[in-house]
Amino acid sequence: MKKYILSFIVLATVCTSCNDFEDINNDPFSVDINKAEPEYFLNNSILGAQQDPNIAERVFVLYWKTAARQHLTTGIAGGTYDDSYTVEYWKGISEWLNNANATIEIANEKKALGQGKAHYDNLIQVARIWRAYLMSEFSDNFGPQPIQAFKGVNPGFNSEKEVYYFILDELKDAVAKMKVDQPGPDNPNAFDRVYGFKWGQWVKYANSMRMRMAMRISEVDPGKAKAEFEDAANSNVLITTSTDNFTVKEDTGWNPLSGVMSREWNSQILSATLNNIYIGLGGISSTDQLPAAQHTAVKSSDYIGIKYEEQFTTLTNDPSAGYWLDGLPNKIDPRAYKTFYIPGDFDSPVYSLYPTYTNQAKTNYGFLTYANNKKDSINAVNTWNAYTIGNWGVKGQRNGLRNVVGCMPALGKQYREGKNSRIFFASWETYFLMAEAALKGWSVPMSDEAAYNKGIQDSFAYNGVSQFYTQYITSTDYNRDGTSVSYTHTIEPGPSHTMKYKDPVTGNMISVDIKYPVNTIYKNGSVKNDKLTKIITQKYIANMPWLPLESWSDHRRLGLPFFENPAIETPLVNLPNLNSGNYMTNSIQNFPQRLRYPSTFRNTDQPGYEKAVQLLGGQDAVLTPLWWAKH
Repeated sequence: MKKYILSFIVLATVCTSCNDFEDINNDPFSVDINKAEPEYFLNNSILGAQQDPNIAERVFVLYWKTAARQHLTTGIAGGTYDDSYTVEYWKGISEWLNNANATIEIANEKKALGQGKAHYDNLIQVARIWRAYLMSEFSDNFGPQPIQAFKGVNPGFNSEKEVYYFILDELKDAVAKMKVDQPGPDNPNAFDRVYGFKWGQWVKYANSMRMRMAMRISEVDPGKAKAEFEDAANSNVLITTSTDNFTVKEDTGWNPLSGVMSREWNSQILSATLNNIYIGLGGISSTDQLPAAQHTAVKSSDYIGIKYEEQFTTLTNDPSAGYWLDGLPNKIDPRAYKTFYIPGDFDSPVYSLYPTYTNQAKTNYGFLTYANNKKDSINAVNTWNAYTIGNWGVKGQRNGLRNVVGCMPALGKQYREGKNSRIFFASWETYFLMAEAALKGWSVPMSDEAAYNKGIQDSFAYNGVSQFYTQYITSTDYNRDGTSVSYTHTIEPGPSHTMKYKDPVTGNMISVDIKYPVNTIYKNGSVKNDKLTKIITQKYIANMPWLPLESWSDHRRLGLPFFENPAIETPLVNLPNLNSGNYMTNSIQNFPQRLRYPSTFRNTDQPGYEKAVQLLGGQDAVLTPLWWAKH
């Protein structure tokens, strides 16, 4: 705490405690206020928050993407936690917050010294907006944090409610004080990597962020959430087009701008959660999406695959558990083939050869071993499968396909090579937030259906599949979770649907009733196809893969979309609630809720740590829900 959190106020102290800055000039580690420009610190804050590979792999990929079920990794989704990961992130986000705060302090100090410039006032508001985001990122990971750290005094911890109220107030006040017609800095060394000092764009981001923050607290503080959301939404100054999106251009190599998903050894294989959402959703045939050469691999809509009882777990409520699809799905959300590549489809523009130092991506076959030690070689070319996370025990040892990047769909190379732009907020999120607000009956500029459809439309445009939009939004086909796309189609599916599987020994086709999963942490499992489920399902797909923290937050807040329980062929010691008697039942105790505070905090500021845990209202544990996520 003393090393990192207190660093928030170091520059403020330097700038306010000395009258003679010549002494500081002689110290190479001190700030020369005469030469410092506040925009340098803002740039450093935004730059650092892109997460260099050391932090990105641990936090963005192994924490956030895993908790959000964006790929096949158990990790924190199985309740495990690595303090060394968190130590690095804690240090990083403290520095990013420090630089955001320094932007404000230095601008104010230079103004007091008569060195102010015309753009400083707007720069202060931008720094407040960006700092509000960083505070939300901190709080959505850990919980309570110190607000006073940003006011130049020794920090004391505040509750999550106080933090969120502070964030909402900051965003509103910063927007009110922004002068959008003010020119930007004429300093050739000044960088705003997001909007290029276009102040009006920052206002749009602040208002849309305020909507996100308001919705975050809607389940525990609906009155405050409604008032804040309506005020922001009805400003009509929001992120509504792709040109408004908050994005930062990535880079190759090893630096803060390196792609957050660029480490080659992270397989980032399609998750069972996403696969159950994708398959069947929208009613778009695979043959309408793929080249003619792959059409013969497309299976019938009532075929679930080959049943392998000795190599595939069934101790999970994953509706696809136990089956391996020896081909391609009949119908699938068109964003699936744009986001993940098909095994062996080397002609695909999204096929990634990571890791390039092995032949794994080109090894499109594996072996299944039986109890009698017999082995079958399985060809995975033009197949589409995803596996449940968790512990597969002996079955996992017999399965030579699971976790092999060339045998399963994996994340496309456009997200892996550091040549993209990382998205922090996109127009589709504005619309899905608006849809949820309208569904609640809040006063907003769009109807829930119009906003819902517009969110899908913007996501389709981003993924290059707009040609399917009209057909997609009218579809009443259910996915594996029992959810359809058409907003007005709220008919619930039956408890199960009849499909066929192939017996691997005889080759016979056998009918089987596949049950739709019962999501017991959302409305006690009573619905699968209501309007809120549709909204959050579409938001989840659209936010893949850039916004895993937001997807994790939605699941913590609502229990949506459906996340299957991890497999427990062998019990998961860090998810003690989950056992062989209740694995078909969802519980918030089966899903990670937060990051533990790092040991560096506990070891250096015991009183501060004890206060933070007291405000958390539970143990400093991965399974302790945050204030806004307490169902």
